[in-house]
Amino acid sequence: MKSSPVLELNSATLVRGGRPVLDGLTLRIAQGEHTAILGPNGAGKTSLIRMLTLEDRPRARQNGTPAMRLFGRDTWDITELRTRLGIVTGELDAAFGLNTSRGRVRGLEVALSGLLGGSHGVFSHHHVTGEMRLRALEALARVEVPHLAEKPLNEMSAGERRRVLIARALITRPDALLLDEPTSALDLVARHHFMETVRRLAREGTTLLLVTHHIEEVIPETRRVILLHGGRVAFDGGPQDALTPSRLKEVFGAPVIVSRSGGYYRVRVGRV
Repeated sequence: MKSSPVLELNSATLVRGGRPVLDGLTLRIAQGEHTAILGPNGAGKTSLIRMLTLEDRPRARQNGTPAMRLFGRDTWDITELRTRLGIVTGELDAAFGLNTSRGRVRGLEVALSGLLGGSHGVFSHHHVTGEMRLRALEALARVEVPHLAEKPLNEMSAGERRRVLIARALITRPDALLLDEPTSALDLVARHHFMETVRRLAREGTTLLLVTHHIEEVIPETRRVILLHGGRVAFDGGPQDALTPSRLKEVFGAPVIVSRSGGYYRVRVGRV
């Protein structure tokens, strides 16, 4: 049986403040098609994430065709969707646990909370079984941080926190993982180790959707790059065709020099 696409957008338009922040997006991302969505600040990346996480809804099309489908469906309960689409954003990293525990929630509890309807920790009203704890430990091991099970978030490095949050997203064994600028605030070494973990998840079969303005985050397993500019798709194709100096200049508005090392693309601003 053929699997449904992770994402289908059909002339999807999202309006905020009386103007379209996403304008007529049409694209289809298949399961297993690791995709990077790149664009500068203001391109519409945050709006796209809010749409994929059901915080905002695209404008309905006049012909009745759904503007957006996730895994073949246009209606979802957000708790159910989280079992299919794991989500890790910088906003989640910055806020997780701070409102209730000032970051003192342990790594194991962070992972467990992925089974508790989006909770930011494990609290007295939650019922946690032995099987759930085993799944949390497995998720931490999958991102190579089982040693962080007892460590509080407020004592972790930025890279450690990001891995634990990915474990939280993976605990439901989702079909796809949505990452929003995953290496922001990470140093050079932590960034490399983190992205190598992401590569391994891709090779294990989790479909990756990466939304970023950092070209260096495009892992070698990426099959497709979508360039956003002004709320529209400026280009959609393979990495070698998308990540060229001319295309990146059109989108980012400055000349760039592109190189490649170890399968990763490197970009620096060139001379005008």
